[in-house]
Amino acid sequence: MSKTVLTIVKGLLLLILVNILANFIYTRIDLTEDKRYTLTTEAIQATSNIDTPVIIDVLLDGNLPPEFLKLKSEVKELLLAFEAKNNNIKFSFVDPLEGAENINTVVTDLQTLGLTPTQITVENKTAVSQNIVFPWAMVNYKNTTVKVPLLKNKLGASTEERVNNSVQHLEYAFADAFTKVSITKKKKIAIIKGNGELADIHLADFLTTIRDYYNIGAITLDSVQNNPKGTLVKLKDYDLAIIAKPQLAFSEKEKYVLDQYIVNGGKSLWLIDQVHMELDSLFNEKGTAMAVGNNLNLNDFLFNYGVRINPTLVNDMYFTQIVLASGDGNAAQYNPVPWVYHPMVFSKNNHPINNNIEALKFQFASNIDTISNTNKKTILLQSSPLSKVDGTPAQISLSLTKNPPKKELYVHGNNPLAVLIEGDFKSAYADRVKPVKLNDFRKKGDANKMIVISDGDLIKNQLRNGRPLELGYDKWTNNFYGNKEFLVNSVNYLLDDTGLINIRNKKVAIPFLDEKKIEEQKTKWQLINIGVPISLVLLFGFIFNHFRKRKYAS
Repeated sequence: MSKTVLTIVKGLLLLILVNILANFIYTRIDLTEDKRYTLTTEAIQATSNIDTPVIIDVLLDGNLPPEFLKLKSEVKELLLAFEAKNNNIKFSFVDPLEGAENINTVVTDLQTLGLTPTQITVENKTAVSQNIVFPWAMVNYKNTTVKVPLLKNKLGASTEERVNNSVQHLEYAFADAFTKVSITKKKKIAIIKGNGELADIHLADFLTTIRDYYNIGAITLDSVQNNPKGTLVKLKDYDLAIIAKPQLAFSEKEKYVLDQYIVNGGKSLWLIDQVHMELDSLFNEKGTAMAVGNNLNLNDFLFNYGVRINPTLVNDMYFTQIVLASGDGNAAQYNPVPWVYHPMVFSKNNHPINNNIEALKFQFASNIDTISNTNKKTILLQSSPLSKVDGTPAQISLSLTKNPPKKELYVHGNNPLAVLIEGDFKSAYADRVKPVKLNDFRKKGDANKMIVISDGDLIKNQLRNGRPLELGYDKWTNNFYGNKEFLVNSVNYLLDDTGLINIRNKKVAIPFLDEKKIEEQKTKWQLINIGVPISLVLLFGFIFNHFRKRKYAS
């Protein structure tokens, strides 16, 4: 008896000791093949500046369908991993609709905050129901709140693909949010003006989005004419220059100032329309307009860095739609129709910038040639294999919507539309007469990077009643495209010194059960799961009794 008591006491003491040690020593072991619960160095670094509690409200609770339960589980495990690295991170799951007297009012209030709901269909044997889910998290730190989207939608994605895309995006999404709320020193972005670039109201949504990361200012190149040195000094104070859809040709002096800004380390994002063509130009009695080349005097400049934007229009069988009216007055009907000059561009997933993003909408884009030089070129976006290039000048007509494209003509596809250039940039004026005298001319710079995109409208948000809509949203077809995410990723990559953008390279794969097999083999596996354990117990009992009888019989 005393031995039994002593054994129990020893066991209790050992258990107490283990619990005491667990309070001082904490570890997590990630046994997943893709290491999805092991945070990257960049993600851990994103939490390094958090020195007071950050409260995360995850709006994923309540009666959720299986796919969202899986997403909730993955969010919880990821946040536990963050919490293990920084105990100032606290999180909870809430159901925003729980106890709501008027659900419509709550939904409207949440939408006003920018938290778009997802409507899902739940099916079972007896009924089909519609549920509203808010797949969002709110990260609150000091006086700052950042919204984190948890669900990644992609056109044509299955349920499994949608959850996989979402889980793959989670680590970056939360690390990005931690960076936003704890950032202490912001880099500076210059919006270049003076050559007919897009008005601020058409850049509003994009600039509002990146304001979380960066300080934004405007630099007008008109001042180059009278004060080129002063303009360059001001421009050098910025880390990145964005040139969004210029319409007027650049002078040699303006190009020279931009050249020296780039050679001195300034990053740049170019969104260039090489062809004059707008959809609004077609809304006339004839329904036609002439597409002509847009001479911006940038060909030699960009050629020096390794690209050439051709005065062409990409014609793509993978297209987005436009909406045309038929009928008159109150009897008019608005119908979406195919438009081959608005390509729907799917990501190559070959770089952190374009990894796991929604399809993009291009409008009257041109193809880009890459030129052989010492700089590295990465094609980030390209047209589909079923696309071709139409030269200009060309007559464009809305009658194209009535004539289906002939597939046999689309044989020269995969035309580059967005190119990343990296290298030690050489000045475009290295062996040329300088248009103006500048101090400290540099012939060659250090490592640098720029992105060239052959569509200025990629960054342009639509308006409704004079107010900017979200970039990537098409009010005419009610579709969302990945324009904003791609451009935000582009800016982050150009300016990201911490490597946060590289988290997007992380690949995860969530295993799912086959619903069809479950339904077909449900009875079989129930019998196995219940019958096999019982059979094993009975078999063990029979064998045990058999040997016991033999032992004591002798």
